[in-house]
Amino acid sequence: MPEHTNDNDRSGLSRRGFLAATAAVGAVTAAGLGSASPAAASPAAAPLVGAASAAQAIASSATPTRAAKKWKPDLPSPRFTVAVMPDTQYMFDGASIDPKPLRASLHYLLSEQKHQNIVFLAHLGDLTQNGAANEMAASGAEFDVLDKSGAAYSVLAGNHDIPSSTDDQRGQTPYLDVFGPSRFSGSDSFIGSSADGYNTAHRFTAAGREWLVLALDWRTSAGGIDWARSVLAAHPQSPVILTSHTLVDSNPDGTAAFDDYGQGLWDSFIKGQDQIFLTLNGHYWGPGRTTATNAAGHAVDLHLTNYQNRYYGGAAMIRLYHFDLERNVIDVETLAPFLIDGGLKAPNELAEQEVRLSGDVDRFTMQIDFDERFSGFAPVAVRAPRAAQSMLVSGTIAYWRFDGNANGAGVGSATRVSDLSGHGNDLIVAGRPGAAAGALTWSNAHHPDQPSTGSIAFTGGRPGGDYLKTVDQAPMNSNQFLRGYTVEAFFSLPAAFDSSANGFSALLSQSSSASQAGKAHSSSGDPDEPAVTLSFSGDRELQWCVYPVSQDGSLTNWGHELPLETWWHVAVVNDGKHTTMYVDGCPVARNPSTANHGLAVVGQPWLLGGYNYGGKLDQVFVGSIGDVRLTERALDPTEFMIA
Repeated sequence: MPEHTNDNDRSGLSRRGFLAATAAVGAVTAAGLGSASPAAASPAAAPLVGAASAAQAIASSATPTRAAKKWKPDLPSPRFTVAVMPDTQYMFDGASIDPKPLRASLHYLLSEQKHQNIVFLAHLGDLTQNGAANEMAASGAEFDVLDKSGAAYSVLAGNHDIPSSTDDQRGQTPYLDVFGPSRFSGSDSFIGSSADGYNTAHRFTAAGREWLVLALDWRTSAGGIDWARSVLAAHPQSPVILTSHTLVDSNPDGTAAFDDYGQGLWDSFIKGQDQIFLTLNGHYWGPGRTTATNAAGHAVDLHLTNYQNRYYGGAAMIRLYHFDLERNVIDVETLAPFLIDGGLKAPNELAEQEVRLSGDVDRFTMQIDFDERFSGFAPVAVRAPRAAQSMLVSGTIAYWRFDGNANGAGVGSATRVSDLSGHGNDLIVAGRPGAAAGALTWSNAHHPDQPSTGSIAFTGGRPGGDYLKTVDQAPMNSNQFLRGYTVEAFFSLPAAFDSSANGFSALLSQSSSASQAGKAHSSSGDPDEPAVTLSFSGDRELQWCVYPVSQDGSLTNWGHELPLETWWHVAVVNDGKHTTMYVDGCPVARNPSTANHGLAVVGQPWLLGGYNYGGKLDQVFVGSIGDVRLTERALDPTEFMIA
């Protein structure tokens, strides 16, 4: 492995010398991850300061005492942050103990905990340079602020934190004295440790679920791996972040590859544990990342982060993993709070270059479909269908659903879709002349929060498409909704949606035109367009364009561009004064403030999937339509079908 990519080891041995001296142990653990032979004599220790000197160093650099902020994550929020801190060893190196950078990073996390919803901190090992008692004491003293605040965090032993490159059966060490299981025993986030104390398991709650962090020793023995398996077995539905001091090493292009130990750990443990979706390690520099496919066929992200080779020993830089389960991403950034806060007092050109890192390996976005990635061990429960009767809220005048039919079967020309509200607003196939065979088909596809489990697929387009319409005697054909209304529909646009060919097709519209409704005499409107239409622009923006009873011209609510091949819910609500459009229960931006009420209809049928212009069919919807409901009052969003 290239020398320049590895961290420097304790005084007395060069990097090559250290690797040569420990090659036998490394070979054993990489090949079988078994217990190594008893530790060889430690290399010569670097000059150390005594305990009193260490205390003086801490006291002399201490900032005024501040009350610890209480750690209070927003547990249900789908957005949360996991902080990662790699090798801080150069802050705690023999007589050179400077805890201020670490202190600044820890206080930053506490001060930003609420704002960024920071839920956990994982240190990746090499807390100190020599693993000496005074170094450990100084480092541990800084972490006290996390204990006092109730913060959830983990640490692990790197090769610099232990007397020699032995596995986790090395026995008691200054690391274990300061950062052993007893330190975490009072924390709600602590699950437990292996018998030796060097491997620990932690939990945090975020996005309404439990997540685990496994903090494994620099060289985990076979017994340690067995213990880790038992932890996962006891938490079978929890996603897991695995931390280790070493696992992958970086390449010059920012990619990464397993080192020998990491390959052994992957083969013997990680590959077979689908719960592990992300691994984090330090040790080497510079940063790098890659992915590997586990036995379940899922990607595991493998990240190396370490900045000790940079100015001021990395200044206790932290990497923030901002999880967003709504957007299915993890946004990653790297920063140095000590330098941001001007910890060096005087301006410093080198420090300014390290405040925030913006290279591709330090600031990036990970795309991850969390539901799909975790489906093998924690599948998302499918929302059960809801009975039609439960959807008949007060004021419902029409409710159509399309379940109970063979998936892919054609909709027959004589099909009649009953209005489940019982008001007789049934739908029939329009039977457009020239409609192609299979222009309408039944489908099992649907929005996950739709009450029913079916939809109708429209092949659409000007040539060959067909649609549905209300029967001529339907009461809603003459209903002007003078006291208000709510129009709801579930829908999906296909990948084949063409902006020029399919733009301004309608989910639902009136067959009567504005002129037939006695409107559009002024310049505000088009007499040939429908009196009411819920349509799509060429940019896939929802458009509720209507002619209210209260005015001559049209009034339009606009949505935003919608991704294709995604199920959506739209609701348009009028309270007798104003009209508001909602997409998936969220109000859109372009809702007009114009006071209005009623819909100018004159007894002609409503069209589902059809759009008339100038009294003739102009366009047929392309896509799928699920449940549709109309009520003659304004519904609160908590009453929507998606609620």
